[in-house]
Amino acid sequence: MKTKIQSELSRIENERSVQVLYAVESGSRAWGFASTDSDYDVRFIYLRAPEWYLSVEQKRDVIEEPISGDLDISGWDLRKALGLLRKSNPPLLEWLKSAIVYREDVGFSTGFRALAEKYYSPEKCFLHYLHMAEGNFRDYLRGDVVWLKKYLYVLRPICACRWIERGLGPVPMEFSILVNKTIDDVMLRLAIADLVVRKRNGEELDHAPRVPVISEFVESELARLADIAPEKTEPLPVTDLDAFFRNTLLKAA
Repeated sequence: MKTKIQSELSRIENERSVQVLYAVESGSRAWGFASTDSDYDVRFIYLRAPEWYLSVEQKRDVIEEPISGDLDISGWDLRKALGLLRKSNPPLLEWLKSAIVYREDVGFSTGFRALAEKYYSPEKCFLHYLHMAEGNFRDYLRGDVVWLKKYLYVLRPICACRWIERGLGPVPMEFSILVNKTIDDVMLRLAIADLVVRKRNGEELDHAPRVPVISEFVESELARLADIAPEKTEPLPVTDLDAFFRNTLLKAA
């Protein structure tokens, strides 16, 4: 599969006239609870030739390939990625911490990570993860019968909020690290571990009666986190982002 992914990245470079600067795994495989039939969620940052950016016309800055089998691959143009970095976009920050890297220009990734540290906003990230948890809870986990798999997609952002609340820095990709650092209740940790094992083993984790220890934690924690949610902060100036963009573009040219 890694060979196929490398081949697809090279094909995209050739067909789209772009340079892939950084490509990683971003979904459940990177989070650590993939099942045997989970998709490969490949995300990348790319750069085009200088003349592409020198245009009055607003152009599409995303590449989305049709899902093929178990491969889901898409990417963001560098200028778009830098704009999202200014907003401390959590998915983008997580890409930088993925343990599964398919393509990397080390000079680029080193500079990009340095910018990520400067523009990291715990307030913005906290609000993003809280809204994610609230949305998944509202859609899948209310009532006596719930979608068991979705527990993981609510617990992960809740743990991310608790990680930020404890001042532990940018949120890591691995779900196990989040749980170990933010969940203290032994019975709750055992219930979460059981779900993870079942999902890894390929169980559907479809609709079933709620798991009381998890549901009670989720409901109480969402209410608590909403009460302590911070105010939105203003973004930092773009000066350093502009300089990095220009230098990267000139170097590639």
